[in-house]
Amino acid sequence: MTFQIGRWTNRLRAGLAGLAGVAAVAGVLAPGAAPAQDYGTFPGYTLKVKLIGGNQYDPLYTRIPEWEKLTGAKVQVLSSKNGFDLDKELKADLATGAVNWCAGWDHTSFMAQYGELYTNLFDIVPKATLGAFLPRTLDSAVIDGKLMLLPWHTDVSDMYYQKSLYANADNQAKYKAKYGKDLAPPDTIDDFRNQVEFFANPPKMYGTVFAGKEEGLNGRFYEMLLSYGGEYLNKDDKPMFNSAAGVQALQFFKDIYAAKAVPAGTINYLWDDIGQNFASGSIALDFDWPGWAAYFNDPKSSKVAGDLGVSRAPAGPSGKRLGWSGSHGFSVTKACDNKPAAVSFISWMTNYDTNMLEAHRGLMPANAKAFDDIITEVKAKHDDYMTNVFETWKVSLAEDAYPVPHIAQWIEISNASYPEFQAAILGQKTPQEALDAAATKATQILEDAGLLK
Repeated sequence: MTFQIGRWTNRLRAGLAGLAGVAAVAGVLAPGAAPAQDYGTFPGYTLKVKLIGGNQYDPLYTRIPEWEKLTGAKVQVLSSKNGFDLDKELKADLATGAVNWCAGWDHTSFMAQYGELYTNLFDIVPKATLGAFLPRTLDSAVIDGKLMLLPWHTDVSDMYYQKSLYANADNQAKYKAKYGKDLAPPDTIDDFRNQVEFFANPPKMYGTVFAGKEEGLNGRFYEMLLSYGGEYLNKDDKPMFNSAAGVQALQFFKDIYAAKAVPAGTINYLWDDIGQNFASGSIALDFDWPGWAAYFNDPKSSKVAGDLGVSRAPAGPSGKRLGWSGSHGFSVTKACDNKPAAVSFISWMTNYDTNMLEAHRGLMPANAKAFDDIITEVKAKHDDYMTNVFETWKVSLAEDAYPVPHIAQWIEISNASYPEFQAAILGQKTPQEALDAAATKATQILEDAGLLK
């Protein structure tokens, strides 16, 4: 999740077309739009910003000229890169003291690294502005009482599936005979594992697919770990994932890989690879992010269009559902020379109108009213699929969502751990051996950072 970069052009085009194109014009207000907010005036001022770039994100930036016209300020985009490259640049700016800009991209999975770069938004953003956000989503952007970002859209893990597979009478009978249960979208991890293996018929059909490397694999392991009742780090930030629950979590990925229930290439897949595989019609169940919803249901881009179901993520033995969640957002630097202008800008870029623009592209709003209004809108259009999408994800965001651990070393630990997880999945190490090796690496990273003694 968290950065879905690469083959976005077709996906973006499909999302816009599939949702009637209402977002094609920035700033179009939906019925019941929130009252106008005073964004101030800053004539002659140039606000320097650093933004994430890419086809998924660029439509949002059509809102910038409107803010310029409203406030009299100008926006100078100093950098527009994919998330991983921009992350390196932000950390380099902080290390060298070269922070000559005011507002920038941020993400809940990365924000712990930027504690000395960005200011506490609780100190400078009006309470009325903060009150517009989904409480749990805004909460996920808080570290030690410091609000790191204003979210512009949010994600949480949930399940896509091909409905026709579940409606097939032969599948229903065979599944009931084998597992003693009716065939229905998986509500538990055990259901998920059973169905992944049940539907697999390679190379024509695979049960599922997963991110097999980098933060994608570590994040998927993390939420699986929690669903089995484990913890990634304890209260003292000591790695605890090499536990019995950790073995169960990693064994899940190892088992479905060994059963050939996933494509062999999944060990090197990231988000775009997963989405393209599911859209090809060769995957039964796709545990994925909201941003794919419109793309998957557009016949120009997807063979499963019109045959899509969406359900909440399955729950593990602990009762906790898989619920890895993250939000893109905007922050204000401590070095900013005009914080009121920066606050005005990031408030504009995350307000109701912006959230409706994003919602019309199939992304999940972080604004509470926008979430309610987009559901009302798609219901009025009798769009059963998008109604189910938004209603399902709204429940998941309210009840299931949780961010990755709020430590600056999350990405570094991910990079050190995922090769060990891959070794277990491929059968080169036992899950316990792989987890012990990863925990040793993670412990060293945290000790070097001064978090452990």
